[in-house]
Amino acid sequence: MTAAVQLDRVTVRFGDFTAVDGAKLDIAPGEFFSFLGPSGCGKTTLLRTISGFIEPSAGRVLIDGRDMRGIGPNVRPTALIFQNLALFPNMSVADNIAYGMRVRGVPRRKRAETVERLLDLIALPGQARKRIDELSGGQKQRVAIARALAVEPQVLLLDEPLSALDLKLRQHMRNELRAIQRRVGITFVYITHDQGEALAMSDRIAVMNRGVIEQVSDGRTLYNSPETAFVASFVGESNILAGKVASVDGAVASVDTPIGPLRGRNVRGLRPGSQALLFLRPELLVPSADGIAARVTDAAFEGTGTLLTLAAADGRPLTVLVSGAAARDIPPKGAEIRLAYKAEEALVLPPDAAGDA
Repeated sequence: MTAAVQLDRVTVRFGDFTAVDGAKLDIAPGEFFSFLGPSGCGKTTLLRTISGFIEPSAGRVLIDGRDMRGIGPNVRPTALIFQNLALFPNMSVADNIAYGMRVRGVPRRKRAETVERLLDLIALPGQARKRIDELSGGQKQRVAIARALAVEPQVLLLDEPLSALDLKLRQHMRNELRAIQRRVGITFVYITHDQGEALAMSDRIAVMNRGVIEQVSDGRTLYNSPETAFVASFVGESNILAGKVASVDGAVASVDTPIGPLRGRNVRGLRPGSQALLFLRPELLVPSADGIAARVTDAAFEGTGTLLTLAAADGRPLTVLVSGAAARDIPPKGAEIRLAYKAEEALVLPPDAAGDA
């Protein structure tokens, strides 16, 4: 099967600055694919390169097997939804949706039929005559999606379209976007710095750091089996402890850290004497009769659980997420507790660019 989008060693430079460095991946037809990373990592530059607003300095972008070199954004089989949506405030909803079709010379009757069909798709039937400034934030998002779909792109590109919405509406629109994508069946390429968005919506995610794609996988794999220290620190929350590998027993390494020896999965095959970072997810630490000694310094109730902040023996902060039945018995501030975890649930990785997250 031909990839919907293929990046063949794409590099983008602006003078001496390399914004994207050798990006190489295939995005499958009908896939909801996200680029995730902090501001300035190159993800928006890569999206604009796919859309044709930026030409790569090296490498190729192929869409449906066709090299896009020299093909402008107006004739590529893509549509781009900008972060600010770029809707026309003085036009009606119908005129906004029909704009791209009108520019392409689609007959009036066909435009009207498409507008009605798309209004049903985005759950805004009967809203055709409304002005854009009469709509809520979520409704504007849906109109922008309908306008993009009206030109029947093979690939829909979305540049952080939910970033301006409040939390509850953003969560609602995640579900809306995913449902629309499943109904229309076209490829969505989504840009975000919000890991929650990426994990909730995407079939696969590419995590970027300083212009480089560090890992491509589904969300569950990224969270549970990150391949680099940057991915482990950026996707989800972790307690990060630096140290040196003391010994290796099969797939598990023991790391000497400032709070004592700790064990974790040695996924990169580090050898004794290697510098290492050990990653412990807050939800995987549990109270125990023995283990890591710590003192409770704060407790923050977060609805679905309580986030405990603790001070380890050397004073460094640790976080523990307590949920379910255990959340009914939260230790008071100042309490001395011990924490345990399963070695196979911790990760030992070389210290690459984790601090950049």
